[in-house]
Amino acid sequence: MRKVYPIAPVSKPRMTQRDRWKGRPAVLAYHAFKDEVRARGVNIPVPCKVVFYIAMPGSWSAKKRAAMNGQPHTQKPDVDNLCKALMDAVFGDDSHVWSIWTEKRWSDAGRITIEALQ
Repeated sequence: MRKVYPIAPVSKPRMTQRDRWKGRPAVLAYHAFKDEVRARGVNIPVPCKVVFYIAMPGSWSAKKRAAMNGQPHTQKPDVDNLCKALMDAVFGDDSHVWSIWTEKRWSDAGRITIEALQ
């Protein structure tokens, strides 16, 4: 079973006490991401494969966009922070998750695919 969610991936930011009232853009984007994941009812089976598709910058040429579409994304944000944000949005306590395979790739639009492995 493979599901595609049209949600732009966001990494989990490092938060401080000040973020409770200040509202930095990274923290606001993270909370909006969590709200959207919950609203769409995203489910993460265990074990699974999660692929984060990162939107390509609009400043790239059409030739570069065509060449990079579907290629591995090797820049920030880190794949572990993307996974951490998704897991925190779906689970209150994710200690039961024992296996998850994650990738991040370039795409025309941001999205997340989740595929059960069993």
